[in-house]
Amino acid sequence: MTALPRGGRPAEALAAVEASIEDRWRLFLAEYGVSPGTTEETDLAESVVDDTSVFEWRIVDAAYDRLTCADCGSHLGSGPVGCDKCDQADGFRFAAIETDRPATPPGTEHGLRVATAVARARHRHGARARCGFELGLPLLLGGQLPGTAQAQAYRAAIDKLTEEECERVTSFEEIPGISSRRVR
Repeated sequence: MTALPRGGRPAEALAAVEASIEDRWRLFLAEYGVSPGTTEETDLAESVVDDTSVFEWRIVDAAYDRLTCADCGSHLGSGPVGCDKCDQADGFRFAAIETDRPATPPGTEHGLRVATAVARARHRHGARARCGFELGLPLLLGGQLPGTAQAQAYRAAIDKLTEEECERVTSFEEIPGISSRRVR
């Protein structure tokens, strides 16, 4: 599991999503009669990443967690930016199936998917992107999808923060108080 240095609701939301990834993988292994920790599990993970477009995104993420990049030694798709194999795998992860949960706006699952990918591989993204996606995790997990105007307002508020403030903030509601303390 990925530990999010940002506390509060974003960390709780990431922990919940990671648990759902692991739960879905356990079910997937059971569907194929594969035991965890075996060569067969690794083989199954490799078959998933061979064509990510035919699997649900939680299965794809779980498969990547079980494979190591031959070039950088990180979990596949999570290595440093510039590792060709991880860069390619990170791109292919977004071909996975994203089915919106019942009673959520269309696109909510995609938003959750992207926010999760950013939070799980923070080093691959800038401070402001990390801040926005991580703060959005609780909303997306709760089935809320901010509209364009709200997302633009969040982005404008985050753009007023320093990189250090971006790392410390734990909710969108905190941002105006933090950014307003600075003298412009």
